[in-house]
Amino acid sequence: MNSSLTKLNITVMLGGPSAEREVSLRSGAGVVKALRSLGHQVNELDPQNPDWKLPEGTEVVFLALHGTYGEDGTVQQRLEELGMVYTGSDPEASRIGFDKYLTKQRCVAAGIPTARYLLIESLTASWPMGWDPPVVLKPARQGSSVGLQFVERVSDWSTALAEAMRHDSRVLLEEKIAGRECTVGILADEPLPVVEVRPKSPIYDYQTKYSVGSTDYFCPAPFDAAMTARIQAAGLGAFKAIGGRDYSRVDIIVQPNGELVVLEVNTLPGMTEISVLPKAAAVAGLSYPQLCQRMVELALQRKHVVQTQT
Repeated sequence: MNSSLTKLNITVMLGGPSAEREVSLRSGAGVVKALRSLGHQVNELDPQNPDWKLPEGTEVVFLALHGTYGEDGTVQQRLEELGMVYTGSDPEASRIGFDKYLTKQRCVAAGIPTARYLLIESLTASWPMGWDPPVVLKPARQGSSVGLQFVERVSDWSTALAEAMRHDSRVLLEEKIAGRECTVGILADEPLPVVEVRPKSPIYDYQTKYSVGSTDYFCPAPFDAAMTARIQAAGLGAFKAIGGRDYSRVDIIVQPNGELVVLEVNTLPGMTEISVLPKAAAVAGLSYPQLCQRMVELALQRKHVVQTQT
């Protein structure tokens, strides 16, 4: 315990009603343990129902939620209405970051490199003109690769589209990009060391992402200094394009020709024992508890600014 820290009454919101509930519970458990190790008073709140109430005396909310409700701006809007300071991006940036289509639009407008894409909004949509397989189908408003479909042949289209649309009424079609998958953590508007992600199975899906031992991580990623700087700049650019604040994680593909493709922005990245953001922070010199503390401090800085302005 660090006796020099100001002890706070912190509520960690975890679990929730989304498809990523189990991962969120794991993220939240890690955060709770870390914050308690620093001497803070920590309450847990699982917002499975919309009529939840914050524990009395809460000074700051740590959002360890993932997926719909927790990551799409909904809970952020509720906390704004309550006048409560919380970790991570505001409602609008959360809404944009969670919607892959809106993120694409922001990246294109900002000149951030991203894959060719098309929005599909009908379950009966036929194979689009001007496209050749392989392509990827992603529910526009889901995280953690939920509903992800790879379409290698036109004959697989209808089945894959139906599966993707089980998770959202809007599906993003993207060209399938080959290359090295990387992720850039952002903390306090600064990029962290790049992590290269090498799944042991051909597809980095939900199961692979959250199963211990199913993926190899390399941090700092084995790129030269110039490429590392380009990857970090692309990650930071995408983060700023959606209006993100405090922290995030941006997924990027480095193609064999050296070109970069930004895949998506995660405004509430995983905080489990195998999550990528804590790995990058550790290489930057921040332990897991120190990372959690920094996230809380970034939120509290906003509270101080608001109080000063008023």
